[in-house]
Amino acid sequence: MVFRISLFLVVALAAGAGLAPGPFEALSNAALAEVIQHAGWLYLLIVFLTLVFLFYLALGPTAQLRIGGRDAEPEFSKAAWLSMLFAAGMGIGLVFWGAAEPISHLAVPPEGLAANTPQAASAAMRYTFFHWGLHPWAIYALMGLAIAWFQYNRNGRGLISDLLQPLIGDRHLGWMGKLVNIIAVVATAIGVATTLGLGTMQISAGMGRVFGLPTGLGMQLLVIAVCFVLYMSSSASGVERGIKWLSSFNLVLAGLLLLAVVLLGPTSFIFDTFTTSLGSYLDHLVAMSLRMAPFTASTWVADWTIFYWAWWISWSPFVGAFIARVSYGRSVREFVLGVVAVPSLLGFAWFAAFGGAALWGQMFGGVDMAGALAVGYETVLFRMYEALPWAGVLSALTIVLLVIFFVTSADSAVLVLGSMSSESAGDPSLARKFAWGIAIALIAGAMLIAGGLNALQTLITVAALPFALLMVAVMIGLYRVLHLEALREKAQERRARRLIEEWIAREQAEKEEAELSAQPDAARADNAPRLR
Repeated sequence: MVFRISLFLVVALAAGAGLAPGPFEALSNAALAEVIQHAGWLYLLIVFLTLVFLFYLALGPTAQLRIGGRDAEPEFSKAAWLSMLFAAGMGIGLVFWGAAEPISHLAVPPEGLAANTPQAASAAMRYTFFHWGLHPWAIYALMGLAIAWFQYNRNGRGLISDLLQPLIGDRHLGWMGKLVNIIAVVATAIGVATTLGLGTMQISAGMGRVFGLPTGLGMQLLVIAVCFVLYMSSSASGVERGIKWLSSFNLVLAGLLLLAVVLLGPTSFIFDTFTTSLGSYLDHLVAMSLRMAPFTASTWVADWTIFYWAWWISWSPFVGAFIARVSYGRSVREFVLGVVAVPSLLGFAWFAAFGGAALWGQMFGGVDMAGALAVGYETVLFRMYEALPWAGVLSALTIVLLVIFFVTSADSAVLVLGSMSSESAGDPSLARKFAWGIAIALIAGAMLIAGGLNALQTLITVAALPFALLMVAVMIGLYRVLHLEALREKAQERRARRLIEEWIAREQAEKEEAELSAQPDAARADNAPRLR
């Protein structure tokens, strides 16, 4: 039921967007206006509470609990684990927005600041860190930890409905659970399609810059078709080969590209940008987390922060399920720090380099980054490269990086969508993964036909709302099971200590009894009262 209904809904959505783009866009915009007006604050509050909840788990009495049980051992090395987290969770978005978002915030800054000023540049980097830092990774970590715990520690099926068992009991196996799984699958498919749409736009823009190829809709659909063949080939080889190898290679390639921009670009400015932006981000963290700007007519928060939070929420079942799949054997503390803190720092370094270089080019280098922004977000990064040495090489490497990020994201997505729409645990069949591979390619192409980036942003913001409410229930259920497990382990430790103390006392008594028996009769008589 879950597979058939969710697949039908996704295909119907793609058909509506592709065949009637005008009415579809009008309906999506009307729904977006209602969501922003009545529930925009809800996105901000839920995501902030998620971050607080995750750090409580990492620092509280549940920190030493281990996914899979006390004796579980990790399946992957830390380097391979972190590379897969990073590739699945952020890949295409980092490349697409690395230079484009800071330039956009410089031109249209938040908080009512004047455009193209040092204050606007500082705010641009601070909010970019905010949108790609702790909050999105906390969303991923919540879903990943919940799915992993219920699957490996409570013999669950790896489905989102299992996470509600502490709240609704056995009803998670009935129609209520199936409805939850359908919502999760549809939201995940839309979130993945949004990211693949962004990647398609930038790959096409890069092909135009490097090889002079056309960048219109036809090229974008061709890119989706070629990447479909690649990610289905990778999916057929399994996690151990396809995703693991590609993710590790992509992390190395991303690191080389990052190093090249730091060394070839304004190096000192980039390091200054990193430290200043990190300090400003930490200083304004709470205020940015809860800022809705109700006293102005600005739509900046809705256009950026709420869109991002909705995007991350819609991705959370997919990324969370994938993180759960590769995180067996990690403690709760190691999991939270590994999933939230480490990738956030890598993202900060990425945006400081690419965003810093773009801002420097616009403000001090005489590079018309704003002109590239007017053409499209996807062109900003390649315009920045033109001000650096080896621009052609950097552009070509970026295209390769985008293609592999596209493949790893889609590969992980078809694996997770297949698992989430199955009643049994374990990897889904190749036929089911193939069906989802076609579905997400169709919806990505349909969204590009229906209006490109605007259609993608609108659809994702509306579709993520039901799952945002579901996250609250997941937090409550996860707290209950982890708290009970921590109490149980503490009771077991107390019982073990008591048994050990009793054993030591018994051994000591037997030793003294043996020593007394070995003494002469007179000495034994003198020591007997002491032993008694």
